[in-house]
Amino acid sequence: MKAGRIFWVGMAILGLFLSIGPEGLSAEKKFPTKPIQVIIPFQPGTTDNILRPFIEKIPEYLRQPVSFVYKPGAAGATGAGFVAASNPDGYTLVGSSQSSIVGVPLTNGDLSYTWESFAPICCVAEIPSLFVVKPDAPWKDIKDLVADAKKNPGKITYSSSGTFGLDHLAFEAFAKEAGIKLSHIPSQGSSPAMTAVLGGHLDGASSSLAPVLSHIKAGTLRALVVYTPQRSRALPDVPTIVESGYKLGLTGFYGFLAPKRTSKEVVDAIHLAARKATDNHKTFIIERLDMLGAQISFGGPAEYTTKLKEMYVFLEDMLKDLRQDLKK
Repeated sequence: MKAGRIFWVGMAILGLFLSIGPEGLSAEKKFPTKPIQVIIPFQPGTTDNILRPFIEKIPEYLRQPVSFVYKPGAAGATGAGFVAASNPDGYTLVGSSQSSIVGVPLTNGDLSYTWESFAPICCVAEIPSLFVVKPDAPWKDIKDLVADAKKNPGKITYSSSGTFGLDHLAFEAFAKEAGIKLSHIPSQGSSPAMTAVLGGHLDGASSSLAPVLSHIKAGTLRALVVYTPQRSRALPDVPTIVESGYKLGLTGFYGFLAPKRTSKEVVDAIHLAARKATDNHKTFIIERLDMLGAQISFGGPAEYTTKLKEMYVFLEDMLKDLRQDLKK
């Protein structure tokens, strides 16, 4: 009788193990086991709208909700710094362009983080920057603007979303190569910059495409050039900086990053989910990005790290030159 009880208890335990299976035994430890929050370090607008179609599809592969939390302030440093200091468990990420990750720390040495404070997960999209003027501006194309600027150094004015921001640096990179000097009048964001141009207070503006696309389509602004090697899908008639005889300018790329000490297993899990979401819902994502003038540009952890490092080197050199100019 005693031996029989032992036999049936053993069979019950064996049945429990078989019903759970090897995957079930490790399931409770497998990431993720709770919702993930993606910190957006800016006000609602371009960044969250570019990342939104990916965020809407990623939960399908992570089996957990993924949501945005807005922490704007200090040109993106508030939200980015919050994530850099967060628990590296994969449940708090930052979604941003290279602006708050690379650009802002370079211009503010007092920040508690640099781009190396993060574990890049994946870059997912990019959006071109461009130079816009009013429809009645005297320049037909960027070559006309360059010729005028060489005759009248510093006379032509332009705005951007802020000093040392990507829109500012994108144009200054071009201006340095072209050998011209325009007067930069910074704004507190893309919208005020566009307002200044639309009101005739400034001659032009350097901007990412999303904030100006509706104005261009409405005919209230005109694009002279995009700072990319290929023409924009959204503006196929606007020439590129390369077609105009110059090198590349800056392109804004967007992605997801975790705190630096996040494990490779967690980074890989999120990266794989984002890749599957992108591959399996490409038509949906392209349609959403087209509305903003953005496009898919997917890269994994290694590719994203390389892009950030190259951007750091480029911006560091640009800032040295700009700071020297400002001291003159």
